[in-house]
Amino acid sequence: MSPPPEEVIAGQAVYNRLVLAGYDGFVLGFSCSLVWRCAKRHMLDNYQRNIGGRHVEFGTGTAYFLDRCGFPTVTPELTLVDLNPTVLRVSATRVARYQPAVVQADVLQPLPFDDDTLRTGHYDSVGANFLLHCLPGSWSDKAAVFDNAAAALRPGGRVFGSTILSSGVPVNVPARRLMKVYNARGIFHNADDDLAGLRWQLDQRFTDIQLTVRGCVALFEATKPALAETG
Repeated sequence: MSPPPEEVIAGQAVYNRLVLAGYDGFVLGFSCSLVWRCAKRHMLDNYQRNIGGRHVEFGTGTAYFLDRCGFPTVTPELTLVDLNPTVLRVSATRVARYQPAVVQADVLQPLPFDDDTLRTGHYDSVGANFLLHCLPGSWSDKAAVFDNAAAALRPGGRVFGSTILSSGVPVNVPARRLMKVYNARGIFHNADDDLAGLRWQLDQRFTDIQLTVRGCVALFEATKPALAETG
């Protein structure tokens, strides 16, 4: 597996312990409600609808939603995947009651499946919440996340998440200005992310696709086909 490019490393490096300590309040509270105009309850609802007993989380953040959602079993099989070791430590600690497995990896590259931690075709659900807008590249590059999700899911399993878009959705002035700042600093890479491109990438791999737009956030959920090949 080749090392992640510099822009991937730079983008995830901003999430140190200090930033993560304020993440829930600033990003999931202030920014989501007042700038991106998608209250965090809508993302939690997305978890409630789609999360399964065997779940993989791509880009774990602070594990805010994993900590609050209701799994369909009291003993879920939970796997956390992130490139940033600090993020992994913080999120794994928060949901330690589930004894999560931890995988440090770049979700834009093929994941280390079948290494006794990640298994192909095994999981009921894959979450990718507020991840895609942080990843560099075009939709064809970011679609590696969906390829990894399809590889991880069992037939009929669910992929879900959310992302901040710059076009194809209503973007107000505060959101446009903050996106510009974050893109300039390499925190966001969503200058070309549009709703049609997101839908097209999902259409290539999944069925039962649902896209809900709230402000400039697209919440998505979809199913891995039971019989057809993906990819």
